[in-house]
Amino acid sequence: MKLCSACLLGIKCRYDGKDNLNERVIELAKREKLIPVCPEQLGGLPTPREPAEIQGNRVVTYSGKDVTEYFERGAKKVLKIAKLLGIKEAILKQKSPSCGSGKIYDGTFSGRIIEGDGITARLLKKNGIRVISEEEL
Repeated sequence: MKLCSACLLGIKCRYDGKDNLNERVIELAKREKLIPVCPEQLGGLPTPREPAEIQGNRVVTYSGKDVTEYFERGAKKVLKIAKLLGIKEAILKQKSPSCGSGKIYDGTFSGRIIEGDGITARLLKKNGIRVISEEEL
């Protein structure tokens, strides 16, 4: 059993109301139980919502609103789910300010990618949960 970014399973929870359906993830779900999570929704953000990127220690929307609290709240809820279910691994959406593992947008809304982890990926890793992206499947 693994946690999985809900958008990768075809759930329309991305910031723009769309999904990131991934066929490799769908194939894995046929063989293994995947628990869908969307940290941003769990943190209280609506769908659709304004795009956000990590800027330093904060998560900020395109218009400049600080939404760090929502991202941190969602990450803590995902960690709680993982602990309740004894989950040791998560498949999270690459580049997301919540779920990105190893790669995130640079905070300038220019589409530039840098090394780094999203808020949820960082918290899960800190708590011993292995995080991989859909690109690593």
